[in-house]
Amino acid sequence: MATLTEATTTRRPLDPSHRAPRRRVKAAPYLFVAPFLLVFAAFSAYPIFFALQLSFTDWHGAGALKVTGLANYRYLLTSPDFWQSMATSGALWLLVVPAQVLLALTIAVALRKARFRGLFSAALIAPFVTPLVAMAQVWIILFDHDFGAVNQGLSSIGLPTIGWLTTSAGAQVTVALLVLWRTTGYAVILLMAGLSTIPSDVYEAARIDGAGAWQQFWSITVPLVTRTLSFVVVIGTLTVFQLFAEPYVVTGGGPFNATRTAGLYLYKHITNSDLGLGAANSMLLVVMVLALSLASIRLLRSREDS
Repeated sequence: MATLTEATTTRRPLDPSHRAPRRRVKAAPYLFVAPFLLVFAAFSAYPIFFALQLSFTDWHGAGALKVTGLANYRYLLTSPDFWQSMATSGALWLLVVPAQVLLALTIAVALRKARFRGLFSAALIAPFVTPLVAMAQVWIILFDHDFGAVNQGLSSIGLPTIGWLTTSAGAQVTVALLVLWRTTGYAVILLMAGLSTIPSDVYEAARIDGAGAWQQFWSITVPLVTRTLSFVVVIGTLTVFQLFAEPYVVTGGGPFNATRTAGLYLYKHITNSDLGLGAANSMLLVVMVLALSLASIRLLRSREDS
């Protein structure tokens, strides 16, 4: 009995030739993601790091980089032109993003159960994919002071005409309307996708409890679509602070620099071949857009948590 116990409990020495096979690392997943990583490194990561390095130099596109430290940032932060361009972008943000969120959410809710949703979606996304320069030229014709259809319509109902392209306030509103018309459809598509994830049982339970349409919208729809709204706000913020083609074609940044956005001011450094200053301007723009986006998301998330 003791011999049997010893035989069963005694372990044989491991044979070096029968070791457990080493776990192989599968290369296929890394091969599949390698093209994306290479493209990202070449066209995103490297330009960002190079621009950050360039922001601390005085470089005009040729020759060696001349390191100047924080001189570019000091110049921009004390430049009235820089802050004026940021103020213009901020004013356009106030004109565009809140109106875009409210309008897009209203349209998305109205189309949630509408027939021919595909047709409406195609119509809404059409301005977003239409060539921007062509749309801007149409906008110039529509808002012309003397012959534009908008002022003709105002005159026909007895209202005074407006200098849409010749006054500071009118030019900002004109550019904001163009951005709204072009980008709201894309925001509607995003919000329609967000609304489709809300179970219909939630609305049925609310109706059984006596909740009206407004209560359902404010207590169910808005909280459950907050994450999509946050994404729409971030995309809208990026769009407004990168505005270039719209003010460049429609107003040229005027009148009196009223529509010279942060994107147009950055373009000025490029045309002057002041690439170090332009890189510093872009870095400051990234920081400010990030701060504004985070503040907007925090405000929306506080609504979601309440």
